[in-house]
Amino acid sequence: MKLLRSIIFLLSLVTTTFAQTPAQNVFIITIDGVRWQEIFKGADADLLRNPRFVKDSALMLQQYWNSNPEASRRRLLPFFWSVIEQQGQLLGNRALNNKVNVANLYKISYPGYNEILTGYADKKFIPNLDVNNPNSNILQYLNTQKAYQGKVAAFCSWRVFPYIFNEKDSSFPVNAGYEMMEEKDSYNTIINGVQKSVTVKNGTRHDLLTYECAKNYIERNHPKVLYLGMGETDEFAHQSNYDSYLQKLHQADALIAELWYYVQTDPFYKNNTSFIITTDHGRGRKTYNWNAHGFWIGGSGETWLAMLGNGIKPAGEINEKQQVYQKQLAATIAVLLGYRFITNHPVGKPIALLPIENPRDNSNEILAAKNK
Repeated sequence: MKLLRSIIFLLSLVTTTFAQTPAQNVFIITIDGVRWQEIFKGADADLLRNPRFVKDSALMLQQYWNSNPEASRRRLLPFFWSVIEQQGQLLGNRALNNKVNVANLYKISYPGYNEILTGYADKKFIPNLDVNNPNSNILQYLNTQKAYQGKVAAFCSWRVFPYIFNEKDSSFPVNAGYEMMEEKDSYNTIINGVQKSVTVKNGTRHDLLTYECAKNYIERNHPKVLYLGMGETDEFAHQSNYDSYLQKLHQADALIAELWYYVQTDPFYKNNTSFIITTDHGRGRKTYNWNAHGFWIGGSGETWLAMLGNGIKPAGEINEKQQVYQKQLAATIAVLLGYRFITNHPVGKPIALLPIENPRDNSNEILAAKNK
């Protein structure tokens, strides 16, 4: 009996050690302005039946709605509710008292992305304009670490992201809006041709184009830290087009599924990469204000979080009482890679994950930051 207990104990140690191996790569993915209600309940039947928001209610109900919320959400987000549910974590179902919120006061995009990327819910208001972010972000920090220098990149649909990242001071590439790609290969030449052919260009590039820019860069350069920011969901929500909002959310799920498949079939990324997927803000809870958000709209601060890959315990939908804030994500990303995010402004504490064994020694960076 003692021998059996010893064997079980040793096996548990081995299992724990493997589970606690830090990721080597992380992909941070945001889908702009997506409500937690669609993530956890699926399409909203009242909105689908409302001719103000949907052009063909019967067809949209056929495609995305089911009287069972679990079946409905699986129709809308098959990758979320198959692979991520089985192998990762989904946080933010407020019906289960599991809450994810923004900590910033403003509940619009620039402050939301600042909070996600810097770990700091800045009280200073920065509007959704071309204003360089004074706060240091997690991608900047990782790009200064020896293991990640020159291996960080960002691809975003919204044209304001170069200012959120403060690209001029960040020393890593940020491609956003309809910015052309460097034509180092024929595929980028094709992408640029398509971008030039878009006759009506607003502040948000088509997400599919953003994804193709990112995918080609990933295949050719193998970045270790990649940010992918999709934005059409928010654009269509502001236009009160619930049908297009759902279609773009469904498309985002498919693109993330394709990217995860690529990651798991590329030897560089396989079994050493994590995905962090979230949104910058919520939206109104009511039928009449689902399309709006801001500090004056109830529900705008309610968000969600999905995590998958190395360092993420496969716990599925988290159904216990919990409060998580966006400002915790930057430190969480650092912990997943075995670092502490040290900077010159406050940073939220990392979300409780599996403890990481043998974190990388960045004590010199920590000491230098304290001495600034």
